[in-house]
Amino acid sequence: MGIFKAYDIRGLYPSELDEEVAYRVGYHLVGLLDAKRLVIGQDMRTHSPGLADAVSRGMRDAGCDVIRLGLASTPMTYHAIATLACDGGLCVTASHNPGEYNGFKLCREGAKPISAANGILDLERLCGGDAPTPVEEPGGETEVDLLEDYADHVATFGAVLAEGPPIKVAIDVANGMAGNALRKVLDRLPGIDATVMLEELDGTFPVHEANPLKEENLDDLRELVKSTGARIGIAFDGDADRCCFVDETGATVSADLMTGLLAPSFVESPGTPIVYDLRSSWAVKEEIANAGGTPIRDRVGHSFIKATMRDKGAVFGGELSGHFYFQANHTCDSGMIAMVTVLSFLARPENRDQAVSELLADLRRYHATGEINFEVPDKDAAIAGLPNSSTIPDAVADTVAEYVEYAKQNMSTDAPYLENHRGHLMFVREGERPYITAPLIESTTFTGTQAALAERIEAVRDAGYQQFVVQIPPGQESAIESWGTLRQAFA
Repeated sequence: MGIFKAYDIRGLYPSELDEEVAYRVGYHLVGLLDAKRLVIGQDMRTHSPGLADAVSRGMRDAGCDVIRLGLASTPMTYHAIATLACDGGLCVTASHNPGEYNGFKLCREGAKPISAANGILDLERLCGGDAPTPVEEPGGETEVDLLEDYADHVATFGAVLAEGPPIKVAIDVANGMAGNALRKVLDRLPGIDATVMLEELDGTFPVHEANPLKEENLDDLRELVKSTGARIGIAFDGDADRCCFVDETGATVSADLMTGLLAPSFVESPGTPIVYDLRSSWAVKEEIANAGGTPIRDRVGHSFIKATMRDKGAVFGGELSGHFYFQANHTCDSGMIAMVTVLSFLARPENRDQAVSELLADLRRYHATGEINFEVPDKDAAIAGLPNSSTIPDAVADTVAEYVEYAKQNMSTDAPYLENHRGHLMFVREGERPYITAPLIESTTFTGTQAALAERIEAVRDAGYQQFVVQIPPGQESAIESWGTLRQAFA
């Protein structure tokens, strides 16, 4: 159908995803999980109530009891699935996508995610089959209001904010689901002095998209930070499982740097494992290791991060996309808990008098272009052509053309990551993002002129690889004249 994605089900309403699809998803989720009781939450999009009703009918027609949460963010739905007696459930949401989209984020018991690898493709096959047949004894439906309980849960992450001088913060809810619980959380934490914009729930997103990864969507927040004198600005996405930050000057704080800033505070004993995604700055693993923790690099995607955290017993994890994961939050992501955690960090006596930009200054020791994307026609063939893994000699690292050729001869799909002190190189299939066909090549260190860097990028593209990302080591950033011009030339 095209709507069954790597980590969720999502499409345009009603042309791609409608009540009939929702009914079938609900019906077949029961069989997939052998479920007796499932949870449904829904966001504020105009078509979410009807889709949630259809999901519920499908579940009940399959003989399953249903718990309806009503309006609930994705993290609140996770919390419900993890704390109520149930076999899993879903949230009706299209996350950060525009208002004409909708979809479903699905979980097993304990809020363990359902992805393409463990169920979504099965649902695609089942939903594409014959019309479901209702059972003779349908399940029942009950409503449960967990908003107060969820606000209590979030507030436990901000005990330090219950007293002391308040932290001034600017918050952009973007008319998304964070607005459903935000005031109740703030009421419990008087140490937060918040100025909030776009707090009203509005699934049409009348001012800007609820996607804080787009820089233009942070412009209103930057102005609010400056006009109110806030120490930090926080922007939520549509379903509140992510948040992004700007410092007191309005400069964007990338999520990997925020992971690096927070991670040491989670290291309570030597070797504490902390997970970060492989696109992150080298500063992240260095900060974790310097604090005595064990940095664990993982592939992109919430289902992978959560599985690794459970397997390794990690207490905290961060992803460049703005997802922050907490063991104490059922090993799930939550934008609001991330907000409370960051503000608690700023409220500590040793940090209270420091600007966010000052706290982050040392973590900005590597400098990045961001992603520059190219396409290749056959990603599977390109990946298949990568032999066994090895380390990269410094001499080979001097030119990207040789770097690429060396990697092609010394790399395998089950070890798709090469690293030495000059940089690291990755080949990744990026099926999750439709504008990328992959594989990916990334080099994180470079010393030289912009013209030399341009030649290297050209060599990468000529070699058939799709993406080149650069981080510049300390002291070398002045050699690069204009990142913007360079990115436009190869975008």
